[in-house]
Order: sequence, then structure tokens, then C-alpha cells
Amino acid sequence: MKHTDTPAPTSTLTQAPTPQPRLLPWLLRLHRPGLAVWAGLVAVLALALIAMWGPLGAAAADGWRQYRDCGDSGPCGYDQDAIIRYRDVYTYTTFAVIALPFLVAAWAGAALIGRELESGTAHLAWTTGLSPTRWLAAKLAAPAALITAGTGLLVLLHHLAWSANRHRIDTSKSWYDSPTLHANGPTTVALALAGLAAGALAGLLWRRTLPALVAGLGVTVVLRFAADLVMPYLWPSVTHVTGPDTGYFMAGVEVDSGLVTSDGRHIADPGCGTSFVDGCAEMYAKLDATGVYTEYHPESHYWPLQLTTSALLLAVAAGLTVTAFALLRRSTASTPTRTGASPRTAVSAREEVAV
Repeated sequence: MKHTDTPAPTSTLTQAPTPQPRLLPWLLRLHRPGLAVWAGLVAVLALALIAMWGPLGAAAADGWRQYRDCGDSGPCGYDQDAIIRYRDVYTYTTFAVIALPFLVAAWAGAALIGRELESGTAHLAWTTGLSPTRWLAAKLAAPAALITAGTGLLVLLHHLAWSANRHRIDTSKSWYDSPTLHANGPTTVALALAGLAAGALAGLLWRRTLPALVAGLGVTVVLRFAADLVMPYLWPSVTHVTGPDTGYFMAGVEVDSGLVTSDGRHIADPGCGTSFVDGCAEMYAKLDATGVYTEYHPESHYWPLQLTTSALLLAVAAGLTVTAFALLRRSTASTPTRTGASPRTAVSAREEVAV
């Protein structure tokens, strides 16, 4: 009887491909506390600004109207509490709005990037087939959208509340008051996005939570001061000349000031004061000064200043973002992907990041 040997079947161990994490649910799960804090902060500030725009502003305006009606007739009653309440809420909300970019930078450096690299969660994500570039893009895109929407809403509400009450409340801040100027316009939104980029770059550089927090916050503080310094020079200013007995014209963002001589030269002000002060008239005569000049930006320059400064900050944010991607690609050039990872590593990574 003819016998034919049949080769025994061989068992092949086939490893199922590891699914890539769904990015948005993954981000929401990882940063749920930060999202909750951001949503709560935006909601509280929005309610306060709406109250300023409505009942708080109306009550303060009535209080000031009552105060003006008193005149010089002697003591009379007016709603002082409403005036003080509006002033306090305005101060707190204004500084809270302009502080948002610094909170964003600290969070981006510490929780968004620094902690992920320090704890190794980022490397686990990369072993599931999520490339480092795509990981960083997802890390920045979703927060950027939420930061733009939240900060933009608060800036809009602040501008509406300030505009509604500026001519009704005697102690309303001028448009060129520095905190009001930034809380009213898109410079705060642009600085928040620059803070996000600065924090992300700091996290990639330091790869530790606390140093990344400090570095991201520090860069954003420098950007804010730099924006204040360069803003007056981003748009052509106007010059106003008055006599030496009048003093300087103050009605906008000041660029420069000093004395004007009889031949039209601008020289430094010795700081004497108006010509009515003893000895000042003689000093001005010795300097051949016939008046004082003020280079400034009037209110009609509000939007040019806001938009040029915002464009500059967004350009800085773009530069920081490009630098962050370049640094990540360089530092992860040899990072193993899912193909080279062991089954045990892939399973652990999937358990951490797949949803």
C-alpha cells in the first residue's frame, strides 16, 4: 500500500494590527480637567461681563446720574454701592481676561506637553502608529480652537460692556488704558495663541512639567511686554503742538513728547512744567522753545493698532509652532513605531491611548 506523507500544518502567529487612537476622544480624556477648568472660567467671566453690560452697568449709571443731580446743593443720596460694585467687577474681569494668555502658556507647557513627555504617555502614543508630528498637530489644533473661541467671546463681551457704559459712568476707563486696550481687542486672543505655542515649545525643550511651565509662562510675559513696547510704532502717529503755557495733549497712546523750538526742531523736555511755573518761562526762552509737542495715536487708530499688533503676535506664534515641529521631528527621528514595537509594548500602548 502506497503511503504519502502529508506535511503537518504549521501554525502561524498573526499579530492583529494595533488600531490608532481616535484623536479627539483621546485628547478629551487626557485633558478633561483642563477642559473643565477652561469651560468654567469662560462661563464665569462671560456671566460677569454680561452683567456689566446689563444690570450692573445700568445701576452704576443711575448712581452717577443721581450724584451729578446733587450738584452743590449739599448732602444728598445716591447709589454709591452700585458705583463701587461696577468698578470692582470691571477691574477683576479686565485683569482676568488679559491674564488668560499666561494661564494658557503655563497649562500648555506643564500639562499639554511637558507632563506627557515626562511620564512617557507621548511615547506610548507613538508606538500605536500615531506619528509624533500627528500627535503634536492634534495636541495644538484642538486647544487652539477652544482658546480662540473662549478668549474671543470674552474679548467681545468686554468690548460691548465697556462701550455701553463709557459715556454713562464717570469713572470709565479710557480706550487707551493698557488693560482695557488689550481686554477690548484681538491682541489678547493672539497672545493666547502665542502662549499656547510658547508652552508647547517649552515642553518639548525641557520635557519636564515644572521647567516647561516656568519657561512657557516667561516667554509669554516677554511677548506681552514686547507687544506693549512696539505697538505705538506699528502705525504712523500724529503730532499735536500746544503752547508752553498749556502743557501736553493727552488723548491717546503716546509715542513721544518734548519741546518745539522756533525753527521747528523737537528737543527733550527739561521737565520744568508749564511756563507759569517760576523759572520755566526763562528756561524755555533760553532753549528757544516756543511750544510742546505730543506724538500720539488718537482713537481713530484703535483698530490699526489692534490688528497690526495681533498680526505680529500671530506671526510669532507661527514661528514658535514651526520651531516646535522641527524640534520634535529631530528629537524623534529614531523613535520606534508600531512596526518595530514588541507585541507586549503595543498592547500596553493600546490600553493607554486607544478609546
